[in-house]
Amino acid sequence: MSQVIAATEDSQTLEWTPSERLSSYAHWALRVALASVFIYHGAQKFAGLEGFAQMMNLPYAVALLVALAEFVGGALILAGGFTRDWVTRLGAGFLIPVMVGAITLVHWGQWSFVPNENYPMGGSEFQATLLLISLYFVLKGNRA
Repeated sequence: MSQVIAATEDSQTLEWTPSERLSSYAHWALRVALASVFIYHGAQKFAGLEGFAQMMNLPYAVALLVALAEFVGGALILAGGFTRDWVTRLGAGFLIPVMVGAITLVHWGQWSFVPNENYPMGGSEFQATLLLISLYFVLKGNRA
């Protein structure tokens, strides 16, 4: 049996089930998942920035910008949940060009994430998912 909680707002009685009350916190599942991936990968790139630049055949400055976008973007996604809408949108906006670059430069041509002989870094399935979640936060912000 579902428990219903009643509240009065402007002379109207609203009823919420426990799942409806928790739904206002659901954005945290996406927010934490997205932020943790990018904070981790950004920190990992900072730890080996020169090696990352060489492996990807990128200028050092571009590799630095990618690492900054990942780390700061992930941190802003988290911070935005506690602060302003524009913080969430800005953080997600940092992540979109990173994912477009990863898909087009590294993972294009294979959908499955499983690496193979032709695509040792795997396909674009995971990167496309991260791109779409980032786009969601750019469009919805804290009204997710």
